[in-house]
Amino acid sequence: MSSASRLAARTPATRDRYVDFLRVFSLATVIVGHWLMAVFLVREDGGVSAGNALAIMPTLQPLTWLFQVMPLFFFVGGFSHAIALRRSGGPAEFIRSRAARLLIPTAAFGAVWLALAAVIEVAGHDRGVLRLATRGVAQPLWFIGVYLGVVALAPVMMRLHRAYGLLVPVVLAAGVVAVDLTRFGLGVTEAGYLNLLLVWTAVHQFGFFYADARLGRGAACALAGGGLIAVVALTAFGPYPLSMVGMPGERISNMSPPTLALMAHASWLIGLALLLRGPLTRLLARPRIWVGVIAANGLAMTAFLWHLTALFIACAVQLALGLAQPPVGSVAWWILRPVWLGLLALVTAGLIALFRRADRPRPLVPRSVGAGRAAVGVTLCLLGVLGFSAVGFGGALAGRTADLLVLPITPVRSALLLAAGALLLGLFEVRPVAAFRAGRGGPDRPATGRDDAP
Repeated sequence: MSSASRLAARTPATRDRYVDFLRVFSLATVIVGHWLMAVFLVREDGGVSAGNALAIMPTLQPLTWLFQVMPLFFFVGGFSHAIALRRSGGPAEFIRSRAARLLIPTAAFGAVWLALAAVIEVAGHDRGVLRLATRGVAQPLWFIGVYLGVVALAPVMMRLHRAYGLLVPVVLAAGVVAVDLTRFGLGVTEAGYLNLLLVWTAVHQFGFFYADARLGRGAACALAGGGLIAVVALTAFGPYPLSMVGMPGERISNMSPPTLALMAHASWLIGLALLLRGPLTRLLARPRIWVGVIAANGLAMTAFLWHLTALFIACAVQLALGLAQPPVGSVAWWILRPVWLGLLALVTAGLIALFRRADRPRPLVPRSVGAGRAAVGVTLCLLGVLGFSAVGFGGALAGRTADLLVLPITPVRSALLLAAGALLLGLFEVRPVAAFRAGRGGPDRPATGRDDAP
C-alpha cells in the first residue's frame, strides 16, 4: 500500500477534504497557466526573449478570471492557520512552524539555482535562454514572500477576528479603496504596495470565517454575485485592466501591486468555490480520488517551485535542437499545446523526484524563540525571498542589483537575508528522521501529513 493510500485510510471523518483539494487545485492551475502563457520568441538577430501569449492574443485575457486562482490559496491558508493557531503553543511557535514548511524547500531551490547561475556566469554562458532562466525562474517566489508576511500577521489577525469579526475585512477593503484612490487619483504610485498587505490579508481573513463555519450558502452567493458585479464594473468603467495577471507593457497591473479589482475578483472566486463545495466534497469521498488529492498535496509545493525550471529546460532543448515553434495563436500552436503541457509535466515530475525530500514535513527541534525574535526572523526571510523574486539568481558575481521597494538588492544579499532569518528562527534544526518516523500516525496527525498547512 502506498503512503498516500495509508494516509487516506487514516483520514478522520471531521477533516475538510475540500480544503486539501482547493490547495492542490490552486497551485496546479497556476502552474498550467504559467506554462500556457509563457512563450519564447527568437529575434532576427538570433537572440531570445520571453513573451506572454495573452499579450499576443489579448482576446483571451478574460480567461485570467478563471486561471488567476492564487486567492484560493490564501483563502485556504486562512482556514489552515485558524486550525493551527488553536493548537499552537503561542505566536512564535506558530510562525516558526509555518515558516519552516515554506522556507526549507524554498531554500533548497534557491541554493541549487544560485550554484547553477554562478557556474553559468563563470563559464561565460550567461546569455540566451540561460540568461532568461537565471533571472526569471525566481519570479513566482513573490507569492512565498507575501505568504510569509501573512503568516507573520496571522496571530494578530486572528485576535482581531475574534474581537471584531466582519468589521476586519470591511476595514481592510476600505483601506484598499483608499490606497487605489491615492495611487490613481493623486498619482502616488508607491502607495499601491500597501495593497500587498491589505488585499492578501483580507483574502486570508475569509479563511478564518470558513474555519468558524460562518460562510454558508447566503454568504457564498453574496461573495460570488457581488464580487463578479464589482469586477465587471471596475474593469469596464475604472482604470483597471481586464487581465487579472500582469501584461508586459501595460501601465497598470491588477497583480503587482494588487488592486481593488483583484480583491473583487478574489471575492467572487471564493464565493464560487464555496458554492461548489457540496458536489465536490461528495466526489472527494471516493477513495481513488481522495488518494490522488493526498498524493498531489504532498508534491504541490515542490512542483510549484520547480515548474518554471522545467519550462526553461524544455525550451533550451527545443532551441538547441533547432525545433521551430509555430506562430503563437496559430492552429499548429494550439494543436501542440497538449503535447507541450505533457512534456513539461514529465520534466517537472523528474525534478520532483530529485527535490521532493526537501518538502517533506519535519518536526523542528523544540526551541524557545520569543515573539520579537520570530518577527525579526520572518521579516528577514520575507525580504530575502522577495529579493530573489525581484533580482533573480543571475549576475551574482557581477553584482547585479534590483530595487525591492527602496532597498537595493542582489542575489547574494537575498541569500544572506534568508539565511539570517532562518538562523534566528532555528528552521534548519530538525529531529532525526528515525525519531520523526517513530512519532508519526498519532491521533492528531492529519491525513495529508502536512498539518493542515499549505
